[in-house]
Amino acid sequence: MGSTSMHVWLCLALACVVSYALCGIPFGKFFAKCLAHVDLQKVGSGNIGTTNALRAGGPKVAILTLVCDVLKAVISINCALPLLSWAFGCSVASFYPGGSHDFVIAVLGISCVVGHMFSFYLRFKGGKSIATGVGVLFAINLPWALLHLGIFIVLVALTKFVSVGSIATAGLVGITACLLFPHASLAFKLIMGALGLLVVWAHRSNIKKLMNGTESKLSFTKRVDKMDE
Repeated sequence: MGSTSMHVWLCLALACVVSYALCGIPFGKFFAKCLAHVDLQKVGSGNIGTTNALRAGGPKVAILTLVCDVLKAVISINCALPLLSWAFGCSVASFYPGGSHDFVIAVLGISCVVGHMFSFYLRFKGGKSIATGVGVLFAINLPWALLHLGIFIVLVALTKFVSVGSIATAGLVGITACLLFPHASLAFKLIMGALGLLVVWAHRSNIKKLMNGTESKLSFTKRVDKMDE
């Protein structure tokens, strides 16, 4: 590998580390502590994401958590692309689906999801990355993000289970990537598919609860003050 190639891969590695670090910031835990005086890791599911923020801290905490968890992925990717454009010697457009280096934005995306899911600041614990994952989709393609957001909203409205919408919309990422971006590289499609499956894996406890009939339904008024059994 030549010096130029090494420079390129080092820049990509740096961008991934920064994306991981930024997306690992536990906004939900911070807002719940400051506004509702609860520790999200010690109540409900112990998760730092939007759903547990709603259950433990209420709508205000949940909305702030949702917005910040989405935006941190959008900002991470959009800030990294100009640097990588310089490093790769190509236009930013080359990183989007169908571009010559579209695998790069997929790698950044999975770095964001892993950052939220295994936060360095929380001893490599974190959330299930639905909001951050949607943020990745927003950063890549707006219609794609809106499609998955629509799937999520419809399924949650029909079932009253946030986990059902989350699992379904995450599991479909690889399929919709192939359908919406037929000219994207195989690497892009595989990495995005892996991203979706990683989010599904993070919901394995919810899947078990759904099968056992013990999963909690969405509620904007009911609060929890202890860990789920």
